[in-house]
Amino acid sequence: MIYKEEDIRENHILEVAKSIMIAARTAPKARGRDNLVIVTITKDDIIKLSDKTLKMYEENNQSFFLRDSQTILNAKAIVLIGTKSNPLELDCGLCGYPTCAEKIEKSNCPCVFNSHDLGIAVGSATSIAADNRVDSRVMYSVGAAAKALGYFGKDIDFGFAIPLSVSGKSPFFDRPTL
Repeated sequence: MIYKEEDIRENHILEVAKSIMIAARTAPKARGRDNLVIVTITKDDIIKLSDKTLKMYEENNQSFFLRDSQTILNAKAIVLIGTKSNPLELDCGLCGYPTCAEKIEKSNCPCVFNSHDLGIAVGSATSIAADNRVDSRVMYSVGAAAKALGYFGKDIDFGFAIPLSVSGKSPFFDRPTL
């Protein structure tokens, strides 16, 4: 049997997306508390996400939302990784409040440790993409659009999108300047 690369590409991207999701889940978490939500979207959901990112550009006039809305149309899958807000009761003060209780009472700013855990998970995720020679890029704009669409579910403070592609040249770098 003969397999052409272009015939197995999409299946490979989906298998790598699964591995990325597992890598994000197993990344170290502060106090062992897992507040992450991890999903992968494909096909029609990528188009919906592109449309929402474009709409957000029209609302906020931040040009990278426009650029990213078009760039993700080159992705065969997009992994979304978000974090719930769940202060870890360390009273560290890193959020600007002396105690977690005061932070919860006065502010909805994210817990530093939730944000940190998200960053570690994203790093683990993108390392899997790189190890498998799948092009990727971490995108805040597309993560914000995914949150607005409810792709993360409820109670997510923020998240990032990691579009995935296999081509002769990564569509996620050397993009038009803004």
